[in-house]
Amino acid sequence: MKPSALTRISLRTVALGYLFVLLLLPLIIILWRTFENGIDAFIDSITTPAAISAFQLSLLIVAIVVPVNVVFGVVTAIALVRGRFPGRNLVQGIVDLPFAVSPVVVGVSLILLWGAGGWFGGLENAGVKVIFNLPGMVIATIFVTLPFVVREVEPVLHEIGDDQEQAAATLGASRWQTFWRITLPAIRWGLTYGVVLTVARALGEFGAVIMVSSALPGQSLTLTLLVHGRYINDHNSFGAYCAATLLMGIALVTLLLMTLLERKRGAK
Repeated sequence: MKPSALTRISLRTVALGYLFVLLLLPLIIILWRTFENGIDAFIDSITTPAAISAFQLSLLIVAIVVPVNVVFGVVTAIALVRGRFPGRNLVQGIVDLPFAVSPVVVGVSLILLWGAGGWFGGLENAGVKVIFNLPGMVIATIFVTLPFVVREVEPVLHEIGDDQEQAAATLGASRWQTFWRITLPAIRWGLTYGVVLTVARALGEFGAVIMVSSALPGQSLTLTLLVHGRYINDHNSFGAYCAATLLMGIALVTLLLMTLLERKRGAK
């Protein structure tokens, strides 16, 4: 039964109203509060030493996390698609674990493992400080972004099959040559899409990072922690709005890139 025109209009109105109230309205308010004092005040707020340091630290974490997850994600995806080994279903579940576990729980777990009294706490006695330092923040971010590359590359591997890889092997190509010349070009769009998702999540992660960070400016303060610190600790609402707008701008660029990649991947 085809819905009437009134029903379709009503459903669209409800959907648009829902999206406006939950998504667009908060963003509009943040933008208004950010630029109500002018663009110069916004620039001054995001160019303070603390803001610049937080931005640089966020980019540094992304620069470390993305290559690690690309290597792990591609290897894991190939193993899950091409391989048949005991515990394969268990690995599938572990890959999806970050989707199910709260980031705060992840942070607490890392403290129990890498903290001074944890299983690997001896590293701190040896001068290697993990928790409340950059290494702990990187580990936390790696964990929460772990599934994205795997889950984007895996369906592409299923789709392309292994006929070309087997043909290359029969012609004498090594595994590395097969991967570099056959597999990698075939999965490049899925891999790129996974990288974009990883970057977006790494930049916006808060729950796991705040548990393993001292949130000290210039040491372990990321952009998300800067927003929290300005709003909660410093009661600097305007500064928090400016930092949030900077994060939102990066997110919009990432969203645009994801959309373009999705269109190109669909055209292939």
